[in-house]
Amino acid sequence: MQYSEKDITEFKEKFNNIKSEIHKAIIGQEEIVEQVLIAILCEGNVLLEGVPGLGKTQLVKAIGQVLDLDFSRIQFTPDLMPADVVGTNIITHDDNGRNTLTFQKGPVFSNIVLADEINRSTPKTQSAMLEAMQEKTVTVGNSTYSLNKPFFVLATQNPIEMEGTYPLPEAQMDRFMFKLDVKFPSLDELSKIVGLTTTTNNVELKKVTNGEEIIKLSNIAKEVPVASHVMEYAMKIIHSTHPESDLSTEVSKKYIRFGSSPRGAQALVKAARVKALIDGRYNVSFDDINYVAYPVLRHRIVLNFEAISDNIDSDHVIKAIISDIQ
Repeated sequence: MQYSEKDITEFKEKFNNIKSEIHKAIIGQEEIVEQVLIAILCEGNVLLEGVPGLGKTQLVKAIGQVLDLDFSRIQFTPDLMPADVVGTNIITHDDNGRNTLTFQKGPVFSNIVLADEINRSTPKTQSAMLEAMQEKTVTVGNSTYSLNKPFFVLATQNPIEMEGTYPLPEAQMDRFMFKLDVKFPSLDELSKIVGLTTTTNNVELKKVTNGEEIIKLSNIAKEVPVASHVMEYAMKIIHSTHPESDLSTEVSKKYIRFGSSPRGAQALVKAARVKALIDGRYNVSFDDINYVAYPVLRHRIVLNFEAISDNIDSDHVIKAIISDIQ
């Protein structure tokens, strides 16, 4: 093992410090904040879905401040072009007066990229994010450029405005480690939000960590062992999402059209390792797998028409699969 017991103990303490600082600016949304941080420590991208005004953009800004990472925001619109995201070659004049092509970096060259309302841009522009999200590189012409480390895409989309939107293709959805549904705040939380945001009191967030430490925490999480029976359980969940599999359950056969990709299996195990550490354990449990199964799988399962007509959503199907396997 590359890391000491002290490093592992401090993991939980550091995680809680980060979360507490973020909550100075974000009221409620305990689970959302925790799951976004889990994805970041897994070097994963997150899709936040919720109606306007729930503080999705504010959450991403707060994370950037507390983690002391470079932050850029891209407002996705129908006329946004791929070059507006990744950058482009421009003509410049050198000292001898000759014209040369120089690469001008786009806003994707940052540590945290907020892709605001990502489903408002055309598929052509959405696809410009694919290489960045998976390979952490950008290719323009014949040249490939590495992105900053760490690098995360935190995207938002609005589920109720369908006019003028372009649903994300399955290939891009699969590149999001988590899809998180941002819920409307409770009565008490709503009251605190109004109290916090309608006065002259500005919340100053402290920098709790930095990019170098984030990378170290990510590497510690990769060392957490997964027992063979727990790994087998995780893989059974993934297989059970495929209606044609021998392991498929009754609900899978009835409501699922397409199941999770292998990338979903990787995300399930990686996220469960971080969940174990923040709960103070150095081994992955069944409960860790069950906890992260919802954000990992809800956008990777494609439901059929029967599910829609019966008003069944992905979380219902995932819950039934976990129950059947156990």
